[in-house]
Amino acid sequence: MSAAANARLVQVDALRGFALFGILSVNIWAFADPFYASTTSNPAYASVLDHGVRLLVALLFETKFYLLFSFLFGYSFTLQMAAAERAKAAFVPRMLRRQLALLALGLVHGALLYYGEILSTYALLGLVLLAARNLSAARARRWAIGLVVVACALWMVLGVLQGLGGEWVGTGHGEGQAKLAAFSAGALQTLQFHSREVWATVPALWLLQGPSALAMFLFGYAAGRQQWLASPQAWDPRARRLLLITAPLGLLGALVYALTAAFKPGGGLETFAFGLGQLTAPLLTAAYCLLMLALFNTTAGARLCARLAPLGKMALSNYLMQSMLLGLLFTGYGAGWINQIEPWLLLPMAAAIFILQMWLSAHWLRRHPYGPFEWLLRAATLLAWPNWRRSQ
Repeated sequence: MSAAANARLVQVDALRGFALFGILSVNIWAFADPFYASTTSNPAYASVLDHGVRLLVALLFETKFYLLFSFLFGYSFTLQMAAAERAKAAFVPRMLRRQLALLALGLVHGALLYYGEILSTYALLGLVLLAARNLSAARARRWAIGLVVVACALWMVLGVLQGLGGEWVGTGHGEGQAKLAAFSAGALQTLQFHSREVWATVPALWLLQGPSALAMFLFGYAAGRQQWLASPQAWDPRARRLLLITAPLGLLGALVYALTAAFKPGGGLETFAFGLGQLTAPLLTAAYCLLMLALFNTTAGARLCARLAPLGKMALSNYLMQSMLLGLLFTGYGAGWINQIEPWLLLPMAAAIFILQMWLSAHWLRRHPYGPFEWLLRAATLLAWPNWRRSQ
């Protein structure tokens, strides 16, 4: 592999590592706050700081980073196509095995560790992308835009209908109380909660996140077909102009969504705001991507890129590790700290976990060519055992 191609892959891996931090910063709330994503705010949030932190997370993190991960999934799909072509191997059977293995892994992850997992969604949407593998880049972009617009319009219409039916704001508490009781009780109750809730939550996530994730798959696929990240420096002359468009519009929609998610959750207002936020979230995700690429091309940013790349190279293993660590901290699998940590401490805790993962990833990849679950997924893809350790 040429030095230029290797530099490109390092930046793609670094973007994936950056996305992992955003995903962790959202998922930690699903473990620590029993009322997160329920129909009401946490009644224990009594201060302006509590609500302010919740607002910040909704504004900058929620519904943004899984989109970046989805874009990179679509981009990496084209790299998989190129790898199969170089190996003179049939691409479709490879990807079918890969996606089915990812589906199985995701469902096990959801039943054991985190009922809100997204791997099964990626696995099924990956089959859709596989069926659309002969699309031109231009058509893929048109389909992606159409998918986002239609899906978000439907959410906004649904929100208005909820409101007209008298349900502007949610009022329920049952879901949060059930999680709090299960995570506070012990390992068996935690396992029962995950294994019960995963079958209701995963289909809901397919509905909530599926259209936008598939759209970003298609955007990433189009970008990979045209090798947008082959020379990241090429974006520098246009970055400022693009940021002036994407960042303000993305932040505006995110602010509307964040205000309702933090203060008026669970009803028609949040549904409408979710649709609006999903409409503008790809713009804010694009702004994040442009900012990180520009940063990676500076001296200090190049060091950050080198530290983030190992995380992204073993993103699957790190995603699963995040669920394991959060489970040990907040559920009956370990300390059972659910609803016991001040909201302002959650982001520093996420940062500490992320820094630990940076060190572990770099340490692991000095001795192994793949993360443990990447190795397993690669074995299923190739129907052969890859090297476990690096050759001397």
